[in-house]
Amino acid sequence: MENGGLPNGDVASRPVRLHRDVRLPDDVEHIDQDAEYCSVFADGAWQRIRFHDYRRIFSIPGLYEHLFHDLLDCRSPDVVAKLLKEELQRDGVAAHSLRVLDLGAGNGLVGEQLRTVGAGELVGVDILPEARAAALRDRPEVYDAYHVVDMTALAETERAALAAPRFTALACVAALGYGDIPPSAFRAAFNLVAEGGWIAFTIKDRFLSEADTSGFARLVSRCTEAGLLRVRTSQRYRHRLDVRGEPLNYVALVGTKRADIPEDLLG
Repeated sequence: MENGGLPNGDVASRPVRLHRDVRLPDDVEHIDQDAEYCSVFADGAWQRIRFHDYRRIFSIPGLYEHLFHDLLDCRSPDVVAKLLKEELQRDGVAAHSLRVLDLGAGNGLVGEQLRTVGAGELVGVDILPEARAAALRDRPEVYDAYHVVDMTALAETERAALAAPRFTALACVAALGYGDIPPSAFRAAFNLVAEGGWIAFTIKDRFLSEADTSGFARLVSRCTEAGLLRVRTSQRYRHRLDVRGEPLNYVALVGTKRADIPEDLLG
């Protein structure tokens, strides 16, 4: 696969655009998604940055988009927005009536797609202050509010602020598993959505298989079996390419909430 780096010896020959000076590793053996990395020319030197080091990635304007969308062809925001729009249209629900909680909102790419669908109110949540700063820097018009919180340990003031909008939809795209958003955080966000509200998320296909160790396969199956989540549609798709140019497959799911997830269901 071609990368976006500079040719050898050309680093000092022209002005540096930080978000374009990116190299993917060459001739890598199999590497797990959680360990993938790139090299970025910043502050006068090449630096190795793990893909999941979002603090550093969000601090460099344009790096997230160039790395994941330009080089690795990420499709998740488009896929989940399309599926949600189709289900809303099937039920005759006006998108502008939605009050959406965007869990793991990052720098606002998913929120931007939800606005394109027509979401009326949109609140972002992320555990990283760097994510909020990037969203306000890059897409200041997308969110009505953006909270930096730990969904597994909400203070009463934080819980009250998130309960106030009475959300009618939850979106969580490419943020579940790998320790980024655990099942307990997803449960907390799920329970902020009104009964009958929409649930739209994507997750790596492995995390819904029998080989799953993240806890999400058990959580999703228990929610559907207990009637807490009614799955309306699901689609296996290519999330993006890995650093070797091989597809990383995810599952996008859109459903409706029937009841809160009790704590003991996490098991």
